[in-house]
Order: sequence, then C-alpha cells, then structure tokens
Amino acid sequence: MKKSRGRTGRKRRRKHLRSLCAVNCSHKLEYIKLKKWLKDRGFEDSNLRPAEFLGTGRGLMTTKALQAGDLIISLPEKCLLTTGTVLSSCLGEYIMKWKPPVSPLIALCTFLIAEKHIGEKSPWKPYIDVLPKTYTCPVCLEHDAVSLLPETLRMKAQEQRTMVHELYVSSKAFFSSLQPLFAESAETIFNYSALEWAWCTINTRTIYMKHSQRECFSLEPDVYALAPYLDLLNHSPNVQVKAAFNEQTRSYEIRTNSQCKRYEEVFICYGPHDNQRLLLEYGFVAMDNPHSSVYVSSDTLLKYFPPLDKQRNAKLSILRDHDFLENLTFGWDGPSWRLLTALKLLNLGADEFTCWRRTLLGDVISARNEQQTLNITAKICHFLIEETQHVLLQISQLKRSKENLKTHLALVEALRLENLKILQRSAEILCNLSMATT
Repeated sequence: MKKSRGRTGRKRRRKHLRSLCAVNCSHKLEYIKLKKWLKDRGFEDSNLRPAEFLGTGRGLMTTKALQAGDLIISLPEKCLLTTGTVLSSCLGEYIMKWKPPVSPLIALCTFLIAEKHIGEKSPWKPYIDVLPKTYTCPVCLEHDAVSLLPETLRMKAQEQRTMVHELYVSSKAFFSSLQPLFAESAETIFNYSALEWAWCTINTRTIYMKHSQRECFSLEPDVYALAPYLDLLNHSPNVQVKAAFNEQTRSYEIRTNSQCKRYEEVFICYGPHDNQRLLLEYGFVAMDNPHSSVYVSSDTLLKYFPPLDKQRNAKLSILRDHDFLENLTFGWDGPSWRLLTALKLLNLGADEFTCWRRTLLGDVISARNEQQTLNITAKICHFLIEETQHVLLQISQLKRSKENLKTHLALVEALRLENLKILQRSAEILCNLSMATT
C-alpha cells in the first residue's frame, strides 16, 4: 500500500503546481525600483507580487488568501499620474498659454512622450520603465492582421487608426511649440510612433477619475489617471470589484467581491465587455468570456432577402429609423432578440407588413413568419461558421509564412476561435428550436 504524503505533502504539491502557472518577478530590478519609488510616495503593500502567468502574461499575485470585501490595493494620490501632474511639470506653462486649448488626453500623451525621452532625468522613470514597449490595440496591428478581423471590428479598427492619426496631425503645431524644452528636434521626439505608444498607454491603462474642468484644457472630459502598479492587475469577466477614489484616505482603492486563493493571480473587471470591445480598447481577448458576441453586419443580413421584395426599402427604412441594423448578434445563448426581431420584420409577408409595429414589440405575427425567421437565422449562422473557419485556415497559413506577425495573428486567431465556439453553440440552439416548432 502506497504511503500517504499527508497534509504537508499536499500543500507542497499544490504550491508546486501553482509555480508552474506563475513565475514571481519581484526580484527583477525594474520592479524593485518601482516598489521603492512607490514607497517614497506613501504606498505600502505586502500582499501583491508582480508575476508572469500562463495565459494572461504579466499580472499581480497575492501572497495571502483574499475574501469578498477585502482591500486589494490602496494607491495614494501622490502615485497617480493626472493632468495635475502634467501642469505642475515644465510642460505646464506651454499648455496654459496654447490656443486653442489642448485636450486632457493630449496633455497626458505629451507628458509620457517627454518623460520617456528624458530617461534618467525623469522623476517618473521607474514607472515608465515597466510600461509595455509595444501594444496590440488594433491601431498597432499590421494590415494583414487587421484584414482578418470580423467586419464590424475591422471597420472600428480603421476608425481608431484614423482617429489617432488625426490626433497626431492636429497636435503637431503644439508639439513644435515645446522646442525650447529640448536640445533635439521636437518633431523627432513627438513623432507618430511616440504618440501611438502614449495613446495606447492611456487608452489601455488609465483608471476613471473625474477632475474639475480647467480653462487651459479643451472641453473634453478630464477623467484619466494612470495608476502605477495597480495597472498590472489583469481583467477577468468572472470577478467583481468596487473601485473608487477614497476622499478620506486620498487614495484610489479597489476591493474585491470575489475570493482569491493564496499565490493565485488577482483579477479585476474592466466592465461587462465582449471580446471585440476588449480587443479594440485594450488589445487582448478573454477566453470563455460570458459577454462575448458575434456581430452580424447589415450586409450579411441582407444577403438572405430577395432584392425584388417590393417592401424591402420600406422595411430597411423602418429598421434604420428604429436602430435595428446595428448590434445584431449571436451569443452563447443563441441569436439575440434584436437579431431575431430584425429578421422577423424583413420576413413579413405582403399581407403582414402593416403589423411591423407589433413585430418590433416582440409579438408573434404568424407561424410562417416564425419558421422562416428561424430558417434564415440558421443560414446566416452557418455562413458565419464557414467564413470563420476559412479565416482560421488563412491565419494558420500566415503564421507559418510571416514569423513577424505571429503575435498579432495569435490575437486575431483567439478572437476567431471564440467566435467559432459561439456560432457552433448558436447553430445547436437554432436546430433544437426549429425541431420544436415543426
């Protein structure tokens, strides 16, 4: 009979298994310097450790078990990087006299670029050093990777790229005005790549913190704060937290509403976002995300309706006027109510068209309309499954031929694989529904 190893042995084995999933990075020089820098600003923490995790990459590990209601982190106001930080720097006088006023976003971008450029002389160097060198937001993705995104996300990615480019063009004159602060050319320092990096840093890492309106800034909301160390916490759709600035302690605090075992990664939730939103705003995809959806474009929708339908234009006009041509989705529980409603309206027969208002309210118009809607929904679902499988094959081929795109392609692949699972689940649900109604 095999001898039992006892409780000590079990604990040792559990700790060994956890160590396979996480590598403590506290010993690394950049984190030692960051923790000292934060301590000098009043931050005390003995429970969170920077670590590399299998699946999520860099994050924070807890050295004690957390219970619902426990404080995860309390970051003093002095540690936060806000527009107030920017105005108190050498950039302040240039921002205050520039007309028309720059946005709070551009002020923060400018500060990050300037501090990164001056290197050792920057009081924020310990924080700048641990920021990502590159990002995977769509604005940073190579064209080959963007072209393989789902249509609705691809369009938003192009809009994001255009927006960042326009932000750069509209800020060039302001950047040039900063020349007296630098020995090098301001145009070289504040180039497009630098702005793209700074914009991604702010877009992916800031916490929401409302500040009072200042005359030296444009009217865009001043709601950004970069939170060193706290911003190492990764997102999970399966946890809940309470996060806010505590006026009494003058600290930004996060409390967990979930449990977390000792030596496991501590997660926070950025919001109930689907994977398209997560990729667009933060540059990552969450596996088995309960909020994930597959979007159906209006072009895909209309492929399955005869162009000779005399009421086609009137139906489209109704859907457009009542905002039923966007946010049409398949989810883990099948086609959304919005998608089915849009399809029911498009499926109305000539003698049923006068019932369109009842259709939008969710009424059943006829058994024929219900069955036809399910049939076309199933066809759309199968079309999207085939399209997704085709794209996954393309990604597989590209990964072999374009080594430099591997990271970008892996991200698109993760999104497409999640979409495929959702569509296959929806196809099963539609098959069951169809069988139940026949």
